[in-house]
Amino acid sequence: MKLLLPITLLLTLFSLTAQRPQEQNPIKITGIVVEQDTGQPLEYATLVLQSVDDPSKVTGGITDGSGKYEVETLPGKYNISLEYIGYKTYRLPNQTLTKSINLGTIQLNPDVSQLEGIEVVGEKTTVEVRLDKKVYNIGKDLTTSGANISDALNNVPSVTVDVDGAISLRGNENVRILINGKPSAMAGFGSTDALRQLPADAIEKVEVITSPSARYDAEGTAGILNIVLKKEKTLGFNGSLNTTLGYPTSSSVNTNLNLRTDKFNIFNTLGYSYRRSPGNAFFDNNYVSSSFDRVFEDRDINREDKSFNANLGLEYFLTEKSSITASVFGRFSDESDVTDTESDLYNSGTITKETLREEKEEEDDNSYQVSVNYTNDFNDKGHKLTSDFQYSYDIKDAFTDITEVNTFPDDELNDRENIYEKETQNEFLFQADYVLPMGDAQFEAGYRGNFKQSITDYQLDTLNFDNGLFVTDLELKNKFTYDENINAFYTQYGNKHGQFSYLLGLRLENTQLKGDVESEIDAAALQELLGSDVDLNFDKNYLGLFPTLNLILELSDMESISLGYNRRINRPRGRYINPFPSRTSTTNVFQGNPDLDPAYANAYDVGYLKRWKKATFTSSIYYQKETNSFERIQEETGTFTSDGVNIIRTLPINLSSNQRIGAEVGLLYNPTKWLRLNGSFNFFQFESEGVFNEVDYGAKNTSWFSRFSTKISLPAKIDWQTNIFYRGPSENSQTESKSMTFASIAFSKDVFGDKGTLSFNVNDVFNSAKRRSFTDTDTFTSESEFQWRQRQFTLGFMYRFNQPKGKSSKQKGQQRNDDDGGDEF
Repeated sequence: MKLLLPITLLLTLFSLTAQRPQEQNPIKITGIVVEQDTGQPLEYATLVLQSVDDPSKVTGGITDGSGKYEVETLPGKYNISLEYIGYKTYRLPNQTLTKSINLGTIQLNPDVSQLEGIEVVGEKTTVEVRLDKKVYNIGKDLTTSGANISDALNNVPSVTVDVDGAISLRGNENVRILINGKPSAMAGFGSTDALRQLPADAIEKVEVITSPSARYDAEGTAGILNIVLKKEKTLGFNGSLNTTLGYPTSSSVNTNLNLRTDKFNIFNTLGYSYRRSPGNAFFDNNYVSSSFDRVFEDRDINREDKSFNANLGLEYFLTEKSSITASVFGRFSDESDVTDTESDLYNSGTITKETLREEKEEEDDNSYQVSVNYTNDFNDKGHKLTSDFQYSYDIKDAFTDITEVNTFPDDELNDRENIYEKETQNEFLFQADYVLPMGDAQFEAGYRGNFKQSITDYQLDTLNFDNGLFVTDLELKNKFTYDENINAFYTQYGNKHGQFSYLLGLRLENTQLKGDVESEIDAAALQELLGSDVDLNFDKNYLGLFPTLNLILELSDMESISLGYNRRINRPRGRYINPFPSRTSTTNVFQGNPDLDPAYANAYDVGYLKRWKKATFTSSIYYQKETNSFERIQEETGTFTSDGVNIIRTLPINLSSNQRIGAEVGLLYNPTKWLRLNGSFNFFQFESEGVFNEVDYGAKNTSWFSRFSTKISLPAKIDWQTNIFYRGPSENSQTESKSMTFASIAFSKDVFGDKGTLSFNVNDVFNSAKRRSFTDTDTFTSESEFQWRQRQFTLGFMYRFNQPKGKSSKQKGQQRNDDDGGDEF
């Protein structure tokens, strides 16, 4: 029944054939506006019609998401211009219009003259400011050659990726990750691990959406990162081959192939990677009351990952105005991790016991996704309908063998455990979007339904020393089923009056969260293990309105001010919900909280953009107030290990509120053709308040992060790029996180007549990308350091066939403008 509504809605919209009413006297001006370098459509570009006889009479309209416009006016003589912030204005003076006319495809050129003549793909303005987002082209970033998508995101202003792979936007981890505008198996389920297995070279651009409009899912209080993957629009057969080899072991082979005709486009991507990623960590815990007053853990981590991903799709052009795209994606990963932990247990400064814990984990992680997209541009007038269906399935099957031995004062087996984990997830997505131009304005409406179920099956077997057999721990054996069902409707309206543009929207979302725990122990024992106040079997329902407002005032062609407001939601999911504790460490465990409720945030953003001939400056001031916010705390569990050490757990809870205020600035400067400088700085203050278990977790903290990049074009067509990142210290009520600095360098050279590119880069030059923190409570202190991956050296080679680096204007003009014909991966 829950799928009946979206199916019915999609069938209704597919049958939609209504046309805009025609007027008899006015004539119509139509056409398409694209970017000159890439052929990408420019949304919200402005067509201005100024009467030659009476210059005070000005009319016009704006382009839709496909770059198309349609404007009605009376016959007469006009000065015609097409404008877009940061691009050179296209002018047609003294045009006599007596009948409807199609101006065709107009290409606008970025107004940065120093970028002309450079022969690098995507060598264009780094940042584009639109009503509801900033668009960053990172295709020319050398340090992403041979890297993965997660690495590439760390080079995008406002974005940080920590050593665990957690992605933050302006220092806030609650960011929504989309691929080509939709949730995707390519981005992983409940984590971002999958982004580490996909090549960064697949990215065309990253949209940083800090003030999302109503068309986007309200999930993500920090905002949205939309990763747009490359598409090929050239007719014929073309593609590329990309190979890398690195140390520590990191090798990959990726192909991207396209066969395109006037009637269809077949696209295929294949990729294989093999990585060995050594890491390390330590934990130094000091206890007020325990059988040992200090426990020091030294951890070595060795990961081996074999991953294969494939995508095959067909885009079929039904008519000149409509197309249907179908694709199948699969990702198959075989991981083998070995973690060795040496523990020294102290009393009064003297080591009284030493243990060695070896954890061997084997995990198979397979993801599948089927997508269908339908697009119809009614009569080439900007009247548009798109519909999407997507089904995703993910299965993780893991086995972990844990052995712990005492090495001092006696050499003996202390513990042996086998852990069996199986997690499956099914997700259905239904989406429909409708766009209707109305003169100078534009109206949009749509529906999205997400229906997701995840099932986690967990079993822990421990060795019985008396008989040598493994026995299942019934207190921890469980099966946890979690459902998240979301139905959403939205509408929005945009218009432009002179230099002032606005986009006003409203989104209605209904969220249903259901949890069910199956365990062999009785309910009373389960509540005692997890907490008496925790509702393990729940069915919660939330209905909310999420308004959005985005404004832009163009002070000139090169200068603008923007204002954004939106309301967002943060839904608990994944490991934050699962109530059964992890077993990575005997003394430090993570436990989810099924009693978490969604958090809500109101966010405001004021931005300023200024362009000069050789420089682009962006800045913004932002404020966010979040209620029922999530916070990870540490506390004693009241339980002990077999040798009497107090077990500490990390638990996510709902705090009463937090607020964040900050400012960010960015500068792109091209003083000469051979030098490009790019820097950004983000400063923010975070304040939270709330009490849990009679402990006040309120805190106030100020932090900042900054990045700087320089690219130099050397003789012999060699490019050299250096990236430096710094993150300042931060703290909450319990934990102080230390500062972190790391740098990356890269070189590249074109070969074989620019058909091939050789690259070499060093990621984390000084081997300093380490998370360091210190936690202080009334009963214990904990100091820790964690490094996910050591310094990496990578050599890469890319070869392009029938796909030259620089395309002539003639080639671009022959390409069909079909960027909205479907989502390609």
